[in-house]
Amino acid sequence: MTAGTGVPPEVARSAIQWWLLQQDGDMPEPQRRAWQAWRAADALHEQAWQRIVSVNERLAGLAQPQQAAIARAALAPRGPARRRSVVQTLAVLAFGAGVAWQVERRTPWRNWVADVRTARGERRRLVLEDGTQLVLNGATALDVGYGPRLRRLRLLEGEVLVTTAPDSRRPARPFIVQTAAGEAQALGTRFAVRALDGGGSRVAVFEGAVRLTPGQAAGDALVLQAGQQATLRAEGVSALQLAYEDSTAWTEGMLVARGMPLADMLAALQPYSAARLVCAPEVAQLRVSGTYPLDDVPRVLAALDALPGLRVRSLTRWWGRQEVVAEAAPR
Repeated sequence: MTAGTGVPPEVARSAIQWWLLQQDGDMPEPQRRAWQAWRAADALHEQAWQRIVSVNERLAGLAQPQQAAIARAALAPRGPARRRSVVQTLAVLAFGAGVAWQVERRTPWRNWVADVRTARGERRRLVLEDGTQLVLNGATALDVGYGPRLRRLRLLEGEVLVTTAPDSRRPARPFIVQTAAGEAQALGTRFAVRALDGGGSRVAVFEGAVRLTPGQAAGDALVLQAGQQATLRAEGVSALQLAYEDSTAWTEGMLVARGMPLADMLAALQPYSAARLVCAPEVAQLRVSGTYPLDDVPRVLAALDALPGLRVRSLTRWWGRQEVVAEAAPR
């Protein structure tokens, strides 16, 4: 637990993310319900949210011109640089310098100020100016850059399902999803890109084709066809694997596991869990199959706990962070 506020950094991070989403304008009803569910899920969540509300009210009530200008910036941030400064100030005022530092260390600021973001437990659909359709998974951040010669998405974290639309301009502009590992160029297609821990990206193609270009090995570009997936890393592309259509079930709130390694399954659940999900090395490759509701992670974890040889337990670390650990059951 954090001295001074009693709010763990992970909770503070989520609270500020929800505040940022509200600054973007009227929240869609599904997003508002997700925000309300997050507040109701834990007393610490509500405590963190009320601290932000309190800070905003204090800022809005300041009378001195200089302070009032700061207040207006905090309540209506515009632009990445300005928003970053405001969020830093808000984090310090609401939760103290110690928590603010941990929040910043765990979340790159470019993710906070991304053009499009989702919070944990939230999914979002949107249509871009050319008709391209996106579905964002939970805890996703991306920038949208449409210019005269190129259509580009920059995936900062999380996962996105893309259904590209033909470009009305002539010559047609390429459509590219850029990640930390390289680029995925759509060749008239429907595909998903997921940012992985360690800087890699998983790309799965369901219609058309996608050209993968590693960031540090452009000569090793590879074209994925429909039904194929691969991991893109800066130094190259992994061996091809089958891509199943039901791997997009997350867009409808479900997780379909086909002999999925337990470590991968917990990673897929993480965008829907406030607690950190940890997989012990000795069970990381345990294969799991079934269909699971993403919006009820405790229920999924209870089902995993019932598997032979597996134990799932919750821990509270000394600094207040919640963790759920999947490990081998004691004999």
